[in-house]
Amino acid sequence: MGDTGRGAVAEFLGTFALIFIGAGSIVAATQGGGNGLVAIALAHGLVLFIMISIFGHISGGLFNPAISVALWVTGKLPSTKTVVFILAQLVGGIAGAFLLKFLVPTEMFKAAGGGGAAVMSGLAVGKAVLIEAVATFFLVLAVFGTAIDDRGPWNKTAGLTIGLTIAFDILAFGPFTGAAMNPARWLGPALATGKLDNWYVWIAGPVSGAIIAAVLYWGVFLRGTEPATP
Repeated sequence: MGDTGRGAVAEFLGTFALIFIGAGSIVAATQGGGNGLVAIALAHGLVLFIMISIFGHISGGLFNPAISVALWVTGKLPSTKTVVFILAQLVGGIAGAFLLKFLVPTEMFKAAGGGGAAVMSGLAVGKAVLIEAVATFFLVLAVFGTAIDDRGPWNKTAGLTIGLTIAFDILAFGPFTGAAMNPARWLGPALATGKLDNWYVWIAGPVSGAIIAAVLYWGVFLRGTEPATP
């Protein structure tokens, strides 16, 4: 198995874990088995921290199609690998959601909406898209600042930094849109529950926010930092 194949397996497993644990924490919190929003934020942040620590050196630990697109736009991820990784991420997210659906009681799963993302009642869809874009913007800044920019020792903290960014985004924006920041995080539970309402919120928002953050970081902080050719 080549590097792309190994990377795809890592991306599948990491995204599977993110959705299985993240959505599972929402199901548990909805039933009183957790401490609400804080528990949900910590579950997402911790599982991402662990998965990046395990698989970061194999695939980059992306686990998010929006981040894959952002890396592709800035020339950090080849086209073929980008497509393969996105497919692995989407399939991993779907598998995680359906396994959760199979394991937990049906009524619990339904009551929690499968642990999926949803737009708060009364919130304009345009605002929901913007919330997802801003939340993902912060996430991708964390990715580029710690995992992509290799100057100094900061890349050693990438998993923790990115996990904490996910956590604070959920604490701030979770009640409004679910703070998915990730098309795969939305798609798995959406398919498992059959609820595809406002699907573009979790595609247009994360992808646009990710691209803006990536281009900004690359253009302002990375351009011209490569060593001169002897």
